[in-house]
Amino acid sequence: MKGSAAARASLLFGTFLALAACSHQDSSVEQELNAYPAHYKADILAAMHAYLNDPTGIRDAAIADPALKDTSGATRYIVCLKFNPKKNATAYAGVNEIAAVFLVGRFDHFIETPKDLCAGVTYAPFPELQSLQP
Repeated sequence: MKGSAAARASLLFGTFLALAACSHQDSSVEQELNAYPAHYKADILAAMHAYLNDPTGIRDAAIADPALKDTSGATRYIVCLKFNPKKNATAYAGVNEIAAVFLVGRFDHFIETPKDLCAGVTYAPFPELQSLQP
């Protein structure tokens, strides 16, 4: 009986070590996935060329600082934006609010209706977005 108790204790200890290693690995992977987006403004400016039909003449551009938020069941750095893009050559579409999602410190995609993600953020002027060239 003593041998089987020792074997069970050894098995439990081995299982504990394996689980501890997995949780450490998961947290380091999560940290890598959530690297701070050091160049978030430049990444967003580059992405806006593909996102908007006409990236020129944007008005009322504002940006929030990157913040870790839960989106689609995962925690990611999110940057909230507000801007008024051109609807056509003479009219504006009205102020849009979008969220830029970052993965491994780089832009990944935009979320078009980020009401919960962007609620209560503090915006600062983003003149670089208003100066985009075609």
